Amino acid sequence: MLNAILAAALTLQSVAPMAAAAPAGPEPAPLSQENRALLRCAAGFALVAQGQAAGDPQAKAWPDLSVRGREFFVRAMAQLMDATGRDRAGIAALANAEAQALTANGEAYKVMPSCMLMLEATRL
Repeated sequence: MLNAILAAALTLQSVAPMAAAAPAGPEPAPLSQENRALLRCAAGFALVAQGQAAGDPQAKAWPDLSVRGREFFVRAMAQLMDATGRDRAGIAALANAEAQALTANGEAYKVMPSCMLMLEATRL
C-alpha cells in the first residue's frame, strides 16, 4: 500500500550517503515536535501524491505533489536520520507507521493545509 513511501525512503541511499552501519549503539534520539511535524507532512505528501497518481479526486484538489512533495519527503527523511541517528530502515519504518496512522484516522487530507504552509516555507 505504501510502496511510494518506501521507494522514496530508499532513494535516500543515492541522495544522502551514510557511513557503514554501526554496531548496536545508543538508542536513537526521540523525535522533537518539529521532527514529528516533518514526519507527518512527509507521510501526508506521500499519501496525497499516491492518491493523485491513482486519480483520487480528493487528492487532485491539492497542488501536484509528484515533484515538490517527493523532494520534501526525501529531505525530511534525511533530516530525521541526522537528528535521530536512525538508519534508512528505521526512518522508513517511522514514515510507514505515520502514513498508516494518517490513513487509519482519516487525517491525510486534514493535515494538508498546515503541511502546504510548511512546503511553501521550504521554497521547494
